Amino acid sequence: QVQLVESGGGLVQAGGSLRLSCAASARIFRLNAMGWYRQAPGKQRELVATITSTSGGSTNYADSVKGRFTISRDNAKNTVYLQMNSLKPEDTAVYYCNAVSPFSEFWGQGTQVTVSS
Repeated sequence: QVQLVESGGGLVQAGGSLRLSCAASARIFRLNAMGWYRQAPGKQRELVATITSTSGGSTNYADSVKGRFTISRDNAKNTVYLQMNSLKPEDTAVYYCNAVSPFSEFWGQGTQVTVSS
């Protein structure tokens, strides 16, 4: 079982920045990949960004956040980050941390991000 705890959400004006953190209870280098998803009210949960556990960490981003968001990891701290710049009102959502192991998948509780116009 892997526990994931997100932090860093909050209220920010359009154009601002936030950095989300996801602290894992397991060694993240043992996981296949970690990522961030988001769910806005009335919408399905969608992928934001993922990073693999391979050397160098291959990344993948949703088209809507490319060039604005950056996912990174710190294996020593078992933490994954999502740096969000140039935030837009449409980025408002609950952001969830996700971890994939060879045998299972885990989710955090989520952290609210609200971007005001």
